[in-house]
Amino acid sequence: MTVHDLNQLLLICSLVLLVAVAAVRISSRSGLPSLLLYLGIGVAIGQDGIGNVTFNNAELTQVIGYAALVVILAEGGLGTKWKEIKPALPAAATLSLAGVAVSVGVTAAGAHYLVGLEWRQALIIGAVVSSTDAAAVFSVLRKVPLPARVTGVLEAESGFNDAPVVILVVAFSTAGPVEPWYVLVGEIALELAIGAAIGLAVGWLGAYGLRHVALPASGLYPIAVLAIAVTAYAAGAMAHGSGFLAVYLAAMVLGNAKLPHWPATRGFAEGLGWIAQIGMFVLLGLLVTPHDLLDDAWPAIVIGLVLTVVARPLEVVISLLPFRMPWQEKALMSWAGLRGAVPIILATIPMVNGVDDSQRIFNIVFVLVVVYTLIQGPTLPWLARKLRLGDSSEAADLGVESAPLERLRGHLLSVSIPKGSRMHGVEVAELRMPSGAAVTLVVRGGESFVPLPTTVLRRGDELLVVATDPVRDAAEQRLRAVGQGGKLAGWLGTTGQKPDGRGNRR
Repeated sequence: MTVHDLNQLLLICSLVLLVAVAAVRISSRSGLPSLLLYLGIGVAIGQDGIGNVTFNNAELTQVIGYAALVVILAEGGLGTKWKEIKPALPAAATLSLAGVAVSVGVTAAGAHYLVGLEWRQALIIGAVVSSTDAAAVFSVLRKVPLPARVTGVLEAESGFNDAPVVILVVAFSTAGPVEPWYVLVGEIALELAIGAAIGLAVGWLGAYGLRHVALPASGLYPIAVLAIAVTAYAAGAMAHGSGFLAVYLAAMVLGNAKLPHWPATRGFAEGLGWIAQIGMFVLLGLLVTPHDLLDDAWPAIVIGLVLTVVARPLEVVISLLPFRMPWQEKALMSWAGLRGAVPIILATIPMVNGVDDSQRIFNIVFVLVVVYTLIQGPTLPWLARKLRLGDSSEAADLGVESAPLERLRGHLLSVSIPKGSRMHGVEVAELRMPSGAAVTLVVRGGESFVPLPTTVLRRGDELLVVATDPVRDAAEQRLRAVGQGGKLAGWLGTTGQKPDGRGNRR
């Protein structure tokens, strides 16, 4: 490759990224998951498109897709709050194990009896499309305040069910007879146990090291955190465990460890996650040949109908029988089983392994994901409102970010007062901050000033609060309590915990 070719490649990549970033704005306004727009960019560049780029390397796509999934799972784990996800873990684990089994069986039966696929191909498709995608779900639900139990179950399920699904797809795509079901169950249990143990261990050791070893530059902390998460994936995979579960759990441990320079780390991981998603979706769009999709469109629609209307609701109802959950929440979770990039990436496994009709399997999965995301994505917020699972009357929660002042043994809290916060109209003295914490600066209308005890806070204000290490958590809890209950927060019993979307405090 010459320098001129490299310059052209860099120009094309930068233009694709700019178009993809602009697509985020379009998707946020239209309610469509951004994955569809990224796939569309890849299709437009590829064969039958304006770019007419021929790309058919399924093995390279699989490798890059796996690498992107590691980054995306790491970013998702870093943003997962343990307090929010802990109550949902039993339900999410059941959905990720028993639920996947129900989904694979019902979908495979539909693909075999209704479409006429052989059992191996039907089982592969059933396993591939049983993986849900949190990014697709939350990209259309981010403006709807849902109950914490629903979002917790959906988020944990998407992080956990990739592991058993990958094991099943690889088993079904291997040459020779498929192993008995009890052998597959044993393999899944063993790989999950190894992956979970390694992920938790690597995450704990990494968090311990980052808290006790001062790096020479703050910019090294985000790199170190992502390196630790990727190490968990590699260690888990090399130990014949689930690398995907390992990276998700390691990142979740790191994300809840109160590491130094956390806002910068979180922003870096989020940006890297976006790049991974964009690159992965564009590459998957390049791999598909649009004129070959027509023959597989109707089989994809039929299989998707079985998955969406029969398999997913059965999966949710059967898996959540031991848990007391309102039917409205179960109905939303049944419709919220969006499929995203993971099924399309997993559909490259039979292509790499040389399974018969593997190109048809890929085409069916591609059409299924696109069509049913178009149907389910825009209707999810509407369904949440119809089921009365979104409550816009709750006071908006404060946006609080923390940066450590290591040498001073303190923390600098950046607090944003949103439109619906009950902190509006409260005087600084009425915050009754704990001893060792104080509001040092108020930014209002682009101007900053040092507040007096009688300064009245307004919606849209940004506060800088300095707190010593011992009272940092108490200061944040007090700020949230005032934001939820106003100046009488302590008297009204407001705890300062984050709202769960139904008015409950956790």
